[in-house]
Amino acid sequence: MLVKAHCRATSSLAAGVGHAAHAQAAWAATQAAWRFFNNQRVALGALIEPLREAGRRALADDCQRPDAPACALLVHDWSKIDYGSHASKKDVVQLTHETDIGYELTNALLVSAADGSPLAPMEMHLKTQDGLLSTRHPAPPADEHRLEQILDTMQSSQDWELPVPLVHIIDREADSVGHYREWHAAGHRFLVRGDDRIVRWNERRMPLSEIAKQLAEQGQFHRSRAVEIRGQKATQYAAETEVVLDQPARQVRDGRKQSIPGPPLTLRLIVARVLDDEGKLLAEWLLLTNVPAEWADSDRIALWYYWRWRIESFFKLLKSGGQQLEHWLQEKAAAIFRRLLVASMACVVAWRLERQTAPEAEELKQILVKLSGRQMKRSRPVTASALLAGLCVLLSFQALLDNYHIEDIQRLLSRVMPQLDTA
Repeated sequence: MLVKAHCRATSSLAAGVGHAAHAQAAWAATQAAWRFFNNQRVALGALIEPLREAGRRALADDCQRPDAPACALLVHDWSKIDYGSHASKKDVVQLTHETDIGYELTNALLVSAADGSPLAPMEMHLKTQDGLLSTRHPAPPADEHRLEQILDTMQSSQDWELPVPLVHIIDREADSVGHYREWHAAGHRFLVRGDDRIVRWNERRMPLSEIAKQLAEQGQFHRSRAVEIRGQKATQYAAETEVVLDQPARQVRDGRKQSIPGPPLTLRLIVARVLDDEGKLLAEWLLLTNVPAEWADSDRIALWYYWRWRIESFFKLLKSGGQQLEHWLQEKAAAIFRRLLVASMACVVAWRLERQTAPEAEELKQILVKLSGRQMKRSRPVTASALLAGLCVLLSFQALLDNYHIEDIQRLLSRVMPQLDTA
């Protein structure tokens, strides 16, 4: 019932837990939701398990495809949940400066390596004033840097019983030679957007940007695919080479920055460039990975990194695009976290429908978009947010028909509001 209550896209003024039309009384449904979210016996690990099972089932479907991928993608990212104006929340934490108040959400989102569809969040942490809430047990230490948490997530993912191995995708914040060495030594596959770090290439030391420049001069780039960037049509090109990371890692230990030597690490460098029709460079990614070439070529690696944006879309769906997370009125982080996991289940329902291509599924998606009342772009006729908004209307209508006949509703309309055309 709670998942159904979150199958909706709401406004910031109606961010409370909605009640399904099946509920006998709105107040009773609200009280039941309050008791559930504040019930300490409802374990976070139990609430993440339905999401992990959804991920397992989706990957099992991927394995049945003729072009079944050799792996799946797990995208790691962090997002601030802004509660600076919520005086009732006493366990919010100062994240950076004194007015930057709220919680920090860590998320590991499972994404299909076949088509880039978001499948399910598989692990979450919530940083609060009182510590770190986590779907993993035991939770990571509250004072542990976010990058230090990634290896534990990688290790715990091996217990999720997924049918294929994972490639862990992280943005530039994770460009750390020390962490690369740790992850590689532990046998994990990763794909990280690098900063302009200095590496060894062809027995010379130079920054990644200079390597990209020389690859272009040597004619190593090939056309990858047509893309769209900031509403502009463009073309993506890719080139690949091997680089060696042999510098010491820079880490803070005991409050001091230290240089920690380590073995040389050979990685694949994939340079992805986006150019307009006149050849102007619009974007460039310097991607470092230890993914084997037999799993993915350079074009595929660039596409996988592009799909990293799915986690940003998920954060938007939780916030302004659907669930209005930053307007929730629960007063404790634990209650917010439980509700967040339930809301994530509703997102998974929308993603599952969005991914289906059977004629019946396409027809249902069009019905839900119409019920949502949304104006959709021709390039994007269906979105998860629109599906959630339409589901809310459809589920309420379905519940209504459990108590009324459609003829009775039409009769009431014709008598009480004859000005409406009910034909």
